[in-house]
Amino acid sequence: MKNFIKNSFPGLLSHIVDYPTPKNLSYWWGFGSLAGIVLGLQILTGIILAMHYVPNVDYAFYSVEHIMRDVNNGWLIRYLHANGASMFFIIVYIHIGRGLYYGSYISPREHVWMSGVIIFLLMMATAFIGYVLPWGQMSFWGATVITNLFSAIPVYGVTIVEWLWGGFSVDQSTLNRFYSLHFFLPFIIAALALIHIALLHQVGSNDPIAADSNKNNIHPATVPFYPYFVLKDSYALLLMLSIFLLLVFFTPNLLGHPDNYINADPMVTPAHIVPEWYFLPFYAILRSIPNKLGGVVAMVFAILGWLILPIFIPLYRSPLFRPFYKIIIWFFGTVFLLLGWIGQQPVEYPFIEIGALCTVLYFSILFIFIPIIFMIEDVFQNDEEDEEDEEDKSLNDYLISDSKSNPNIYLDLNLGIYNF
Repeated sequence: MKNFIKNSFPGLLSHIVDYPTPKNLSYWWGFGSLAGIVLGLQILTGIILAMHYVPNVDYAFYSVEHIMRDVNNGWLIRYLHANGASMFFIIVYIHIGRGLYYGSYISPREHVWMSGVIIFLLMMATAFIGYVLPWGQMSFWGATVITNLFSAIPVYGVTIVEWLWGGFSVDQSTLNRFYSLHFFLPFIIAALALIHIALLHQVGSNDPIAADSNKNNIHPATVPFYPYFVLKDSYALLLMLSIFLLLVFFTPNLLGHPDNYINADPMVTPAHIVPEWYFLPFYAILRSIPNKLGGVVAMVFAILGWLILPIFIPLYRSPLFRPFYKIIIWFFGTVFLLLGWIGQQPVEYPFIEIGALCTVLYFSILFIFIPIIFMIEDVFQNDEEDEEDEEDKSLNDYLISDSKSNPNIYLDLNLGIYNF
C-alpha cells in the first residue's frame, strides 16, 4: 500500500504517510481529521441536493418536501446534510477547545490557529445561508433578523442590507444569492482547510506535554502517521459515524426547529425567533447588549478576539505545567455553554441578567484573565527554575570539592552523569 502511494502520489507520501507525528497524541487530536471527513460528506450530499432543489420563493419549501417524499433515498441525503452540519460544528468546537486547552495557538503555530479561525468564520456564514434555503418560517425570519444587523453599520448599513436582500425585503433575489453562495463557499473552506494542513505540517503537531515549547527547545519522539495514527483515527471515525447515524436514523429532527416545517409567511412572525444551536452562544452575546451596534461589534469580536491569543507567549505551553490556566479554560468552556443555553431562552428575567454576566465573563477571560494568568505563572515558574539552578549549583560544588579528596569519583557535569 505504501509503495503504491509512493509511486502514484510522491508528494502525498511525505505529508500524510511519512508525516512525523508525536507518539503521545491522544484521541483529542483526531478531531481535525474528522472535521475534514465531515466537510467532504457535506459537499457530496450538498451537490446531490442541489440537483433537486428549486431556488424560488414559491417552490423552495415544496422542493425540499419533494426531496423528502419523492426522490429515491432523498430523505436520507437531506438528513445526512442537515445533521451533518450539526456534527461538523460539534467536531470543530471540540477541535477549537482542544487547541485552547493545550495552547496550540502559541508560536510557532500562530498561523495555523489564525487560518482555523478564518475557516470557522466561513463555516458560520455558510451554515447561516444554508439554513435559509429550506424557506420555512424560521429560515425566512432568521434571514430577516440576521441580515438586518448590518443596518447597524454607520452610514452604509442600510445600503449593505439592501444589497444583501437584492431589494427592500428578504425575497427572490435574496434566495438566489444565498443559494449561489451556499454552493460556492464550501469549496473555499476546503481550499483553506488544505492551507491549514500545510501550515501545520510546516511546524509539526503540538502534543499534550508541549515537548517543543519555548522553554524546553526539544523535539518530541515521533512515529510515521501511517499506519499508527491512520488506525487510531479510523477507530475515532467509526465511533463518530455510530453517533452520527444514530442521530440521522432515530432522531433526525432533534437539533432542528419545528417552525421550519411551516412554509415561510412574511405576514406571520414566530413567537420566538432563534438561530440554529451552533450560533446560540454568539446570539446570546448579541442580545445581551442593549445597543444594536454594540451588540453586533461584541458578537463579531467574540470570534475575532481569538486571533489575538497568539500574542501572549508563556514559558510553557502545556496545561500540565500551568494549573491556573487549566482552571480558567474549563471556566471559559462553562461560560460558553451557558451562553448557548441563554441564547435559546426568551428575552426576560432572569435570562437577560445571566446573559449579560456571561458576556462580561467571556470577554474578561479572553482579554484580561488569560494574559494576567500567563504573567503570574511565568513569575512562579521563573522562581522555581532559579531555585532548581541554585540546587544544581550546590550539588556541583559539593561533588567538585569531594572529588579532590576521593579520586575515584568521575564527573561529567555537562551531561549530568556521576559515576562512583
